[in-house]
Amino acid sequence: MNTYAEYSKTFRWIAVVLLSGLVAGCGGDGGSGGATGAQAGVLGVSLTDAPACGFDEVNVTVSRVRVHQSDSAGENSAGWNDITLNPPRTINLLNLNDPTQPNFALDNLGETSLAAGHYTQVRLVLADNHGNQPTANWIVLTADPTKTPVPLETPSAIRSGVKLINQFSVAGGQRVDLLLDFDACKSIVQRGNGTYALKPVIKVIPYVLNGIDGFVDQGLLGSHVVVTAQVNGQIVRATTANTNLAPNPNRGKFFLARLPEGVNYDVVITADGHAAAVISGVPVVSSTSITTPFSLSASPVQNINGTVTLNPATDEEAVFVAAKQVLNGGPTVTVKTLVAAPLPSVQPGDFSFTLALPTGAPAVASYGPLPILPSATEQSGVADLYTVQASAAGYTAQSLSNVHTGTTQNFTLIP
Repeated sequence: MNTYAEYSKTFRWIAVVLLSGLVAGCGGDGGSGGATGAQAGVLGVSLTDAPACGFDEVNVTVSRVRVHQSDSAGENSAGWNDITLNPPRTINLLNLNDPTQPNFALDNLGETSLAAGHYTQVRLVLADNHGNQPTANWIVLTADPTKTPVPLETPSAIRSGVKLINQFSVAGGQRVDLLLDFDACKSIVQRGNGTYALKPVIKVIPYVLNGIDGFVDQGLLGSHVVVTAQVNGQIVRATTANTNLAPNPNRGKFFLARLPEGVNYDVVITADGHAAAVISGVPVVSSTSITTPFSLSASPVQNINGTVTLNPATDEEAVFVAAKQVLNGGPTVTVKTLVAAPLPSVQPGDFSFTLALPTGAPAVASYGPLPILPSATEQSGVADLYTVQASAAGYTAQSLSNVHTGTTQNFTLIP
């Protein structure tokens, strides 16, 4: 798979939570269990995405969204309220990658009436592939010159619905909109035998269209620009810059949409062959604009290579490797992250990675009045110095500090 800076396409899903009178769209029809009458509320569900690694297409087929007031209810229990898509809708999530567009990168899946009350279980139901054919859920790999659809092996949980951790209440006459973040890189698992499995990882994110917007120099647009909003080096949201050809007032624009408010974010801009730029402490109250057309300094690039071994061994989990930098007088930020590739072997559990990283110092500036001008003057000691972290679901993450490029770093992860 490609590295995080190669996330030129996007995949990330979304479906719902805001107690407000938002305008409803059409899509699915209200399914079984929908409430009626003046005291009923309304549930609406939408879909969107954000950058994903190594894919030209990510296609999934949505059949239903289900909600229940009991978190222990089984799929055949009474009391479910459904939004049913009839027929099920196949969606290429990478078509929903630019929240600067008029539809704000949302695909409305539908709505249903709900009895007033507290709801503790939400399930997203996807259609199952028929055998090993790409009939419902499939990907197209960026690295494949033939662009052949690759079917995603789907677990039985997809047929009964992916259970989401979320609770919400609806009052009579009120509307609830849920927005779910389906993380592509954590949801698509490459196995050592060359197959790919779909293991959905989904979380609820804010529905309101707030965020951080700005521009990058248009000369960077052929270099796989990625912009992330981070807190303590953890990526909260990621996007790419608008690459539509001029004349286009949004060319070079980025929008880190739907961020939790009341938090200051570090905005990190990366591009192939360039040192990173960081704008630290960017607040989000509703929407924040950092409209300086940011440019990045050219930098030599060298690799950090290595392997990650999972013990006990499995090829059912995605393995991630991230390169972080501790900025002088500033925060820790993630410069690049990737999904490690499984090594072909008789036994699963071994993965390889290659992090292509700039050796030049990052440029840093604190958020403030425009123009914001990041500088590398105080970051010379940070140049070519990284903390490398390996992680996988169900295993304890491992980090190695003060790592220079041109080296080999190996990890063994245990639960």
